Amino acid sequence: MILSMTGYASQEHNTKQGILLVECRSVNHRYLELQLKLDDNLRLFEATARELIQAKLGRGKVDVRMSMMRETGVDSVPQLNHTVLQQIAESAKTAAQYFPHTQPVNMLDILRMPGVMMSEALDADALEADFKQVLNQVLQHLIDARAREGEKLKAVILDRLQQIEQHVTRVKPMMPNLIAQYQAKLSVKLHEATNSRDDDRIRQEMVLYAQRIDVDEELSRLDSHISEVKRILHAGGAVGKRLDFLMQEMNREANTLGSKSVAVETSQISMELKVLIEQMREQIQNIE
Repeated sequence: MILSMTGYASQEHNTKQGILLVECRSVNHRYLELQLKLDDNLRLFEATARELIQAKLGRGKVDVRMSMMRETGVDSVPQLNHTVLQQIAESAKTAAQYFPHTQPVNMLDILRMPGVMMSEALDADALEADFKQVLNQVLQHLIDARAREGEKLKAVILDRLQQIEQHVTRVKPMMPNLIAQYQAKLSVKLHEATNSRDDDRIRQEMVLYAQRIDVDEELSRLDSHISEVKRILHAGGAVGKRLDFLMQEMNREANTLGSKSVAVETSQISMELKVLIEQMREQIQNIE
């Protein structure tokens, strides 16, 4: 199975203590980078969340948001934390000595300060169990989404590979004739330039030059790389980095094909190969 690094999943889960909200989104990244945003009720589970995510995801920039909406009711009405209020009052009184002309403290602003309002204590063990369950479910939904996207990327890459194969198949039978034509033209030019009658010497030079412009080795390596890309795609798993390396190798062979070109046809094919390889590379950047 091929996994994209792009995906989204979210879930709401009703618990005895409130509604648990978990949202995950991921995009491509060289490594696994986690950004967790947990509200105060869930902050103590951050290390647990990181362990669960790292166990299931290999690469990608993953943004996870988790929050707890407490049930409203008589028993859950927030209460004033008198200890915190006393500390705020003492701090305000001390600060007023330095700033006697400031405006009076806004009571609503005080009530919004962290720790001023106390809610009923949560059952940490029960909440942790619910938290793990929901996060695991969301992560599985995210993996499923990434797998669906990965299948689309795989199809695109296989389509480009097929086009590359067609170009390689087309250029192979062309090469002997193109080289022979180029040798004949070059031989005529050499005769005209040197007025030499040493045909053996010119023939030797033609053979040496033909060896330098022969692209059979490059075409064979392209065939080998195509087969390897197919094998990796069908094997699945975390294959993004291996595929990216193969794209570099395929691009090198396409460049060499272009640099050795002795005809417009092979130059055009070299350019078409590089375009297809670049299109594959862009898709592979999104594969885990």
